[in-house]
Amino acid sequence: MAPILSKHQKIALALTVLSTCGVKKKKRNSWCKKWLLLRKTLSHANVLRELQPDDFKNFLRMDESQFENLLTMVTPFIEKEDILMRDTVSARERLIVTLRFLATGASYEDLKFRAIISPQLLCKIIPETCRAIYLSLKKYIKMPTSEAEWLETARGFEKKWNFPHAIGSIDGKHIEIEKPSESGSLFYNYKHFFSVILFAMVNANYEFMFVHVGTNGCASDAAILKNTTFYRKLMEDKLNLPQPCPLSDGCVPVPYVCLGDSAFSLNRHIMKPFPFKEISHEKRIFNYRLSRARRVVENAFGILVQRFRVLRQSINVNVDNIDYIVLACCVLHNYLLKTSHARYLTSKSVDREDVTEMKFQPGEWRRSERLTPLEKCSTRQRNEEGNNIRNIFTEHFSGPGSVPFQEHMLRVVKLSDE
Repeated sequence: MAPILSKHQKIALALTVLSTCGVKKKKRNSWCKKWLLLRKTLSHANVLRELQPDDFKNFLRMDESQFENLLTMVTPFIEKEDILMRDTVSARERLIVTLRFLATGASYEDLKFRAIISPQLLCKIIPETCRAIYLSLKKYIKMPTSEAEWLETARGFEKKWNFPHAIGSIDGKHIEIEKPSESGSLFYNYKHFFSVILFAMVNANYEFMFVHVGTNGCASDAAILKNTTFYRKLMEDKLNLPQPCPLSDGCVPVPYVCLGDSAFSLNRHIMKPFPFKEISHEKRIFNYRLSRARRVVENAFGILVQRFRVLRQSINVNVDNIDYIVLACCVLHNYLLKTSHARYLTSKSVDREDVTEMKFQPGEWRRSERLTPLEKCSTRQRNEEGNNIRNIFTEHFSGPGSVPFQEHMLRVVKLSDE
């Protein structure tokens, strides 16, 4: 009779049998692909240490001192603690890959081999860092809040662009995006692609004073502006604008105005060009003077897209993250203008009118892809108050407010609405 084994003896016997049968342990899948372990030696962060100053600037669209200053500001928002058996992506690496994404528009799949970060992690890091950039730099986008500040802005337009009583140049552009899931035609615009709209007001120095992003691409031109807090405060007289005053001696008081193109509706605070069909010479002079001053917003958008090429192609990220990507580009534009104006904005970057030689030199940005403008507004609705104010400006520019070069430059410069 076979001996009866105890419980412990049975367990020992079973373990012995398993060990002698050559049972192989299941090989555990590695939680991390081997190439991702090379981030400390092969990523963007290591390449930057070897770059010359000009190469550094081309790589990230800013010099090293600007980068280090920005890193100090965003680190509290994006720094993560290391976890067991793994080093987290540092704040420096997060900022570098995000700036590279904004500068080039490269896909997450392309960036993963350059930054040595998986696409799954990049889709979290980049939107989070864009938000941190915006929160850290939003102080660089500042709209005047007092009468004195508005007067200073208006003096800038009059001194640089010969347009009195101007408080800002306004425009809107379509930012192309991939169709969001289950969105139908909500983001489908008049140019037959999907987009969100960036509206901005710019001062005489190409700086954004106000930006609004996120209106869906199918929205009407009227809705785009009217959906902004800026417009509501403007029309309710809550911006602390200076009181209307004459453009010259003997002239009736005129309010301070924004300068727009044919996409906007004319009213007491927004000037737009006259339609070009059968207009008088005086009205063409007004259109030239308006275009000369309003061009600062066109150039601001042109520089923005040239520096941050993510805006030049269809942005393929979750629609909830698009706003912060666009806002990050806008605040970086102002940050770089303020901290390195001469390097960021060269004489060839923007349109130039040489009123001595009577020549017009287009900005470099005009040779590359541009953002899609808003659809032109129908002229059927007539605003009598706005039209009367525009007529006062028209008389002023062909009278006491004329400038010596306007007749010749009118023949040289092609106006965008002609």
